[in-house]
Amino acid sequence: MNAELITIGDEILIGQVVDTNSAYLATELNKLGISVIQITSVADKRESIIKAFDDAALRAELIISTGGLGPTSDDITKPALADYFGSKLVTVPAVIEQIESLLASRGVVVNERNKKQAELPDNCEILRNTAGTAQGMWFKKEGRVFISLPGVPYEMKAIFREEIEPRLRQRFTLPTIRHTTVLTHGVPESEMATVINDWENSLPGNIKLAYLPSPGLLRLRLTGKTTGDAEALTIAMDAEVVKLKSIIGKHIFGYNDDKLEVIIGKLLKENNLSLSLAESCTGGMISLLITSVPGSSAYYKGGIVAYSNDVKTTDLSVSPYTILMNGAVSQAVVEQMAEGIRNRYQSEFAIAVSGIAGPTGGTPEKPVGTTWIAVASKKRIISRVHNFGEERGRNMQKAAIAALFMLREEIMDCL
Repeated sequence: MNAELITIGDEILIGQVVDTNSAYLATELNKLGISVIQITSVADKRESIIKAFDDAALRAELIISTGGLGPTSDDITKPALADYFGSKLVTVPAVIEQIESLLASRGVVVNERNKKQAELPDNCEILRNTAGTAQGMWFKKEGRVFISLPGVPYEMKAIFREEIEPRLRQRFTLPTIRHTTVLTHGVPESEMATVINDWENSLPGNIKLAYLPSPGLLRLRLTGKTTGDAEALTIAMDAEVVKLKSIIGKHIFGYNDDKLEVIIGKLLKENNLSLSLAESCTGGMISLLITSVPGSSAYYKGGIVAYSNDVKTTDLSVSPYTILMNGAVSQAVVEQMAEGIRNRYQSEFAIAVSGIAGPTGGTPEKPVGTTWIAVASKKRIISRVHNFGEERGRNMQKAAIAALFMLREEIMDCL
């Protein structure tokens, strides 16, 4: 079954509100084996809404819209739905009672606008909203199912979970969809495509591969689909992952929802190791990643954002002469930063980062994006230089990720 999602609202088209509803619905529908083939956003205009429905019906068997069901004058979805499905709006007493009960529990007195929420097309199947006053609606037309949901995310999600998902499972024979995501580092997308080309071309017809790059990382997502034996699909996908691992195993650091900071935290905690950080160009971003993991206090001792040279010299024991001779963004300085923070906090491992994040500050010798990263342990100090590009935010992200990968490699080498 194919589905199309339609978001209704001027606030989305002008960028005032980000459409998170479509992301949620696409994820949940995919779990049910329903493929979302298009997502459309339209204005709060009757003609735009009806045209979107007509166009979607040419492509999909299931059409779900969100938005435009509120009690104010700019919420015109219900009248447009009534026209489109040849119905009239009628007041539903049971819905009035539900609205009164819900608002009373919140200490709110029902007004006429609230009661207007109980006006619904007389040929729709009402999808009860336990989280708000705007009810969902289920229509059938020419072999298609049309569903209209409120735009408020927590209300939309409640209706989907409680009303829509059970109906879809009961009323339709749905295929099984499986996803397996392989998380990689160190190989750019274009190079990876070349390395695994033969493997990708030999995938079974019902298993597809998608490349999902992000700063410093590349996710390889396998998607399998079957209307038959779900267990056989899982076995087939697992076998393909094993083949892939034999080709690029050294670049794989996790699977599915694994996070690098969680993997590193587990390595540190299980081996009773500690970490400290000295950050310059990343401004605390590495610390944020490390401390986002519950229980990170067991292995993270602390860090210093040494943005100025004075802090580097006074708090991290970096030699002023080293900075004078090499510049703050240099191998010598970043190695002294790493050793300085490790000694200060008496940690087994330390990371230091110093770079030119941009957009200004670069030179011909050290262009914007030049970043030195060092990892110190009791055994040694390793350091590497990178050039991440010219965009400040991406430079900071890439530096943080690269630093964590260097730490992971060093921890595993020391174990």
